[in-house]
Amino acid sequence: MSRIVILGAGESGAGAAVLAKKEGFDVFVSDMSRIQDKYKKMLDDRNIEWEEGQHTEEKILNADEVIKSPGIPNEAPMIKKIIAKGIHIISEIEFAGRYTNSKMICITGSNGKTTTTSLIFHIFKEAGYDAGLAGNIGNSLALQVAEEPHEYYIIELSSFQLDNMYEFRANIAILLNITPDHLDRYDNCMQNYVDSKMRIIQNQTPQDSFIYWQDDPIIRRELSKYDIKAVQYPFSELKEKGSIGYIEKGEYEIEKPTPFNMEQESLSLTGKHNIYNSLAAGIASNISGIKKEVICRSLGDFPGVEHRLEKVAKVDGVQYINDSKATNVDACWYALESMKTKVVLIIGGKDKGNDYNSIKELVKEKCSALVYLGADNTKLHAFFDGLGIPVRDTHSMPECVAACHELAKPGETVLLSPCCASFDLFKNMEDRGEQFMNLVRAL
Repeated sequence: MSRIVILGAGESGAGAAVLAKKEGFDVFVSDMSRIQDKYKKMLDDRNIEWEEGQHTEEKILNADEVIKSPGIPNEAPMIKKIIAKGIHIISEIEFAGRYTNSKMICITGSNGKTTTTSLIFHIFKEAGYDAGLAGNIGNSLALQVAEEPHEYYIIELSSFQLDNMYEFRANIAILLNITPDHLDRYDNCMQNYVDSKMRIIQNQTPQDSFIYWQDDPIIRRELSKYDIKAVQYPFSELKEKGSIGYIEKGEYEIEKPTPFNMEQESLSLTGKHNIYNSLAAGIASNISGIKKEVICRSLGDFPGVEHRLEKVAKVDGVQYINDSKATNVDACWYALESMKTKVVLIIGGKDKGNDYNSIKELVKEKCSALVYLGADNTKLHAFFDGLGIPVRDTHSMPECVAACHELAKPGETVLLSPCCASFDLFKNMEDRGEQFMNLVRAL
């Protein structure tokens, strides 16, 4: 009996363990942190051995294969030992893909992944398709394959997940954009991160589809390096040579495989970045045979995504917006670009090698004040203090919201769009967003 060891017992790890057990493997799960009770129960109910708060070497280094949580870096001591022993490391998505023939619609990009994935899932469900939501959102793909199989899976893929995928094949691959992110995990080398994102097209065949944003300079540059076998469906903001999805004269247009259009104003998502997300989602749905009437209706009634430009409340004439999901500089750029009023911008957190130059001009144009929110705001002070905009230094969400309430004038917007990861002060970006919303509603 082959032995599978799973490192990390969150959603993906627990799901992988359930599938491995079902497929007859000798399974062991190890997590350096405390395992949530719901995952312990999931493992216990299926008689899967687990440990928490430690990694027992003799129970790990005898594995035939290791499934690693995407959050664990290759520099972790146990990962180094596994690599030194020559044990193959894969992701939960790679493992799950071995045990299903369902259609895989896979979405990656530095920004817009969650919105686009959620929008495609919304369209598929509205069309009556048997679809599951997986990857960075939804339930574990492995768990669904094991116990709740679907005909289609809509999968949000991070670069970390793509790093440990080798044979997995996306029937429809969507690459939204590539901008600097997570460089701390890629030796501060942008090309390493780019190479990771481009893995979305590996193993594709002429029967598959590749949807990508043609305006992205990095994607344009990288395409020439690859022998792309899939049918290509480029989209752009405006009609360009070769683009099959675009906005023209206020109309949302898709040319292939089945032409259709709708008024841009009918799209539920607003802002330039969401034009791209809506185009990618519409093309993927069109390729999958969904009727244009369903696609148009669904693009018009999609409710949006939590923690992504989420209107919280209007207090004393000031609109508060939660964009906690903006964990890189480019995401903050899109948020600022979409603002129609002066902004008090909340920025800061765990820096991932950020370069703030791309938002400098927008900050000068749109921001009436900056509120720094982080354990260490030194880098923010060094970059932004010289712009002549009022700034406040805060180290907790209550302190931050109080500063915003004092600084913002009626008619302005307080925007939480931090550019940074949340792990210095919060459990995750959801915790950051929820604390912000609760405090705003209590004002």
